[in-house]
Amino acid sequence: MISKKKRMMYLFSCLLTVFYLVWRVFFTLPWHASYWLIAFAIILVVCEIMSNCTAYLTIFLRLRVSKHDLTQHLDELDYPEGADLPNVDIVIVTHDESVELLRKTVNAAVKQQYGNQAGITVCIADDGNRPEVAELAASYGAKYVGFAENTEAKSGNINHALAQLSAPLVAIFDADMIPYSTFLNASVPPFLENWHQRELDQNEKPLGFLQTPQSFYNADIFQYNLFSENIVPNEQDYFSRDINVLNSANGAAIFTGSNALFLREAIDAAGGFPTDTLTEDFELGARINLEGYMSYSTQEPQASGLSPSDLKGVITQRKRWARGVIQSCRNLHIFTNRHFSIVNRLILINSYLYWWSFFRRLIFIMAPILFALFNQPVVMANFWLLMCFWAPGHFLQHWVLGDTSGPIRNERWGEVQETFFAPFLVLPVLFESLGLKEKKFIVTDKSSKTTWQDRLYILPYLILWVLILMSLIQFNYGKFGSEILYGSVITFWLLTHFINLTFCLFIASGRPLFRSNERFSRSFDGTMQLGRLTIDLQTVDLSDTAIKFKLRHVQTSLIKPGEMHTITLYDNDDEALPLQGRILRVFDLDGVQHGVIQILEADQLPEHLNAYLRIVYDGSNANLTDEQDKWITPLDELWLNLMNRFENWRKRMNRHLTGKTKRGKQI
Repeated sequence: MISKKKRMMYLFSCLLTVFYLVWRVFFTLPWHASYWLIAFAIILVVCEIMSNCTAYLTIFLRLRVSKHDLTQHLDELDYPEGADLPNVDIVIVTHDESVELLRKTVNAAVKQQYGNQAGITVCIADDGNRPEVAELAASYGAKYVGFAENTEAKSGNINHALAQLSAPLVAIFDADMIPYSTFLNASVPPFLENWHQRELDQNEKPLGFLQTPQSFYNADIFQYNLFSENIVPNEQDYFSRDINVLNSANGAAIFTGSNALFLREAIDAAGGFPTDTLTEDFELGARINLEGYMSYSTQEPQASGLSPSDLKGVITQRKRWARGVIQSCRNLHIFTNRHFSIVNRLILINSYLYWWSFFRRLIFIMAPILFALFNQPVVMANFWLLMCFWAPGHFLQHWVLGDTSGPIRNERWGEVQETFFAPFLVLPVLFESLGLKEKKFIVTDKSSKTTWQDRLYILPYLILWVLILMSLIQFNYGKFGSEILYGSVITFWLLTHFINLTFCLFIASGRPLFRSNERFSRSFDGTMQLGRLTIDLQTVDLSDTAIKFKLRHVQTSLIKPGEMHTITLYDNDDEALPLQGRILRVFDLDGVQHGVIQILEADQLPEHLNAYLRIVYDGSNANLTDEQDKWITPLDELWLNLMNRFENWRKRMNRHLTGKTKRGKQI
């Protein structure tokens, strides 16, 4: 439980910021300035108020539950002894994703660990009505539902498929979201417990859906482009494994589009998947809550998907989410709809306000630039009064938000991500709020297709970065003693934005992507047969096409690159899995003999290849961190990026010069 002392500190931080905001509104606006500057100053104050309101909402929701309550013990639930397990429909939604990507998801879905295997129906809902997808479904014994004339995007596709299914529980997966073998074992027990509780107490609310986290097996652009795969988690982890679990503790988790198990009657009660929004997932979850159903979210991932790795894909995805949430909030009338409970409404309002944080971020960046570079003060305040009203509340609230949040992401890293999206989300949010809709549903392309045009995304960050740098130089040049002190607040914000924008430049600059398949840290025992000699080995990591292994008690000289061998892996159930492949390389690592073998798809039996892909994707990718390394500061990360980028540049130059030298010798 959160101690009484901490609760008092949280409330005190809110009180201090309220005092600050009152002072800002009544005593700091430049009423004698030009009209445009007064307008900007008012917008700045409104942004500060809204920013603090989102902080208040988060603190309020956290105060309602303890950190122990956040888990809702959902991840630890098991089946009641002797319970009859319900039938489940697993719907995999596809539009134009590749068959090879879809194959991995179907392959995992048909082999769920579930006591009622006969009660599982895997259904591929394909609004492309593609023959190759129908063939894929038949090869796995899955039900195929094509929909050639779909005009209602993902919602229409799912509704069409649900009309042909009847199980009491329905799981929804995107085409690239590969379920773990434990998905049903983790998601069905909460429904069974809820059904049992409702038998004991008729006033117990029914559970409408259970959302498991949106997890990803590849590094997102923040992790990869900032060389931070082992420093920060995936950007979406903060919402999926922290904020949405907080929503869950308040009984109103948000549906995020995939990896969720639904009570079929709850979907029907909500009128099916809504078709007049770009974010049918967000709106459906809210409508299910409106019908009197609870919704929960768990902390442990039960599926992993592919995160977009190019700037265009990520930004296009967020534009759709931003427009869709605003559309859905308008459809739901979240500010006036009295059928929502107070807490549920606050959760939805918090989601709505989040998409305005990018507009606020741009305003916060421009405010110190106007003062430092153009001598246009938007805040009229004595330095010491500013320190008295602003500093205590700001830094105490910063501590509170850090103390109440989990280990996934701190406030500082959140500012970097807000800054990155801000230039591209402000206009979509404004247009959608004014009723200028974008109805076309664009499926995010998860494949990396970086082109020279993607480099243009760097321009907004570069312009702002140059303005901040000029502001820092002009504002601090020639100042001494007390002048530096009195200008310290402006300098503080300029430096903060300068660091954030530097990270954005690194992200937008990209990083070469050499690997075509992700590697997963997986440890399985195995053997390799060399004539009469059996070599024991252990896998280090696996990918779709290769296995890195270490040998036990023998030397790598026994195997040579280019040789064809069969290795046999033993999974967690000690079932043997023989795989043929070619040795790519052998090497010594810290005194342990290692090797890499390429798995050739054409040389495998289909059932062996399917079993292999299942063990590759069955679980989170341990090569990516799920907690932020709090010992690494922003300055550490800046230095890390500078050194890595310099090293990459040096290697490219060496290769370029070496190539020139070789060509010169040939001439």
